[in-house]
Amino acid sequence: MRGTGQGGRNQELSLHIAKEAASRGWDNWCCLQGGSDGRDGPTDAAGGLVDQGTLARIAANGGDIDKLLANNDSYEALQKSGDLLVTGGTGTNVADIGILVR
Repeated sequence: MRGTGQGGRNQELSLHIAKEAASRGWDNWCCLQGGSDGRDGPTDAAGGLVDQGTLARIAANGGDIDKLLANNDSYEALQKSGDLLVTGGTGTNVADIGILVR
């Protein structure tokens, strides 16, 4: 952790995947990163569900992905893109799940 933002490991990872996919020129993909207990870090979100439009939606809503990630503010970034995965508590805590479809 470097910054003072909100988020968790799944939210942060989903955004790094979105950046990596963009740098590789991928299109027509999506990635879900989430905690099975429905919570990721100190937030109400389980993680993120990102796709090829995530970074553009963040920018269109006034966000700077590099600044947001530098502040560990993945929650705000995903909120700006509409890509927060919010499930509510599940009553179980098996593990994190990551699925990438391309």
